[in-house]
Amino acid sequence: MPLKVCLDLSPIVHQKAGLASYARELTTQLVVMEPGVSWVAFHYDRYPPTPLPSPLDALPRRVVPWGAYRWRLTTALRHFLGLSMDGFFQGVDLFHATEHLLPRLSSVRTVFTLHDLIFLFYPETHKPLNRWFLTLMMPRFLRAADAVIAVSECTKRDAVRAYGIPEEKITVIYEGVSPRFRPASPEAIQAVRAKYRLPERFILYVGTIEPRKNLTALLEAYAALQSRNTQHAARLVIVGKKGWLYGGFFRRLRELGLEERVHFTGYVPDGDLPAIYSAADLFVFPSLYEGFGLPVLEAMACGVPVVCSNTSSLPEVAGDAALLADPTDIRALVAAMERALTDEALRASLRARGLERARQFTWEEAAKRTVEVYHQVLGP
Repeated sequence: MPLKVCLDLSPIVHQKAGLASYARELTTQLVVMEPGVSWVAFHYDRYPPTPLPSPLDALPRRVVPWGAYRWRLTTALRHFLGLSMDGFFQGVDLFHATEHLLPRLSSVRTVFTLHDLIFLFYPETHKPLNRWFLTLMMPRFLRAADAVIAVSECTKRDAVRAYGIPEEKITVIYEGVSPRFRPASPEAIQAVRAKYRLPERFILYVGTIEPRKNLTALLEAYAALQSRNTQHAARLVIVGKKGWLYGGFFRRLRELGLEERVHFTGYVPDGDLPAIYSAADLFVFPSLYEGFGLPVLEAMACGVPVVCSNTSSLPEVAGDAALLADPTDIRALVAAMERALTDEALRASLRARGLERARQFTWEEAAKRTVEVYHQVLGP
């Protein structure tokens, strides 16, 4: 009988930003690349807000009809009480947890993807209930899993240091860049410029509006940049929906008087992102902490110069293809942004190095190495 693998696609149907991108791109590649495997889709919530995309929508499904809170609480209680949840996954050989929740399984082998430990290092950037759940359950999930996939060496080091997880249990598998992220045509750029009312020149940020993204520092740096060159300074465009604990960001936006200089698009479908990246003069990603930092590579793949933080996984991901700056040092951010906007030789070099860097990260390779982890867990 063919191997039966259950993939947790909950991040996709619940639009969980970076987790959704990871789950969608990786599992799509797995399904296409390994047709001999019997793939099964799993998600919680009987009526999720977002349908699964093709080809994932054609997979047989296991669905827990509960919402997020009940599913999380049930999983936590089952772990504490030592009660198996195998009944949800009968006939499955392996379950892959693509987000930070692992059912307690006894007869089903498990692989757990660890994206980051932000809640541990920057607890103030998480809602209290989410922080409590992850603090309580993350070490249990990591120990219970048969194998752990970390999306960067940084994330692996964090897990080993924080929880004493054996290094040999964790395999680092980088995320990839979808082929659709490439320099867009002038026609595509013109179309998104009109659709989202984008300014002629702009600095771009893509991601959720939440504390760890350090967007208040980006506002401070942008305001300082404006004061240096008010005649030709580019506008600031923020692409992404509101996440949580974003009140301080909008308060600082008003205090700096930037309401007319900062343009918000809200949520943007993935299909429009390559042209928006391509239209930008500069991409800035000032996060305090990232488990991987996929938008950096997406911007590079579209030929945009990048400035990003010199913390956590970002130096590992960006290599020498971006200007790195301390995200807590506004002067350093301003200096890096100004150089990347005004030094034409540097801009050309960053574009070339960025395109080459992005080509090194593919979902095909990520899927291939993920299947190797499955086989290691299941044995011969």
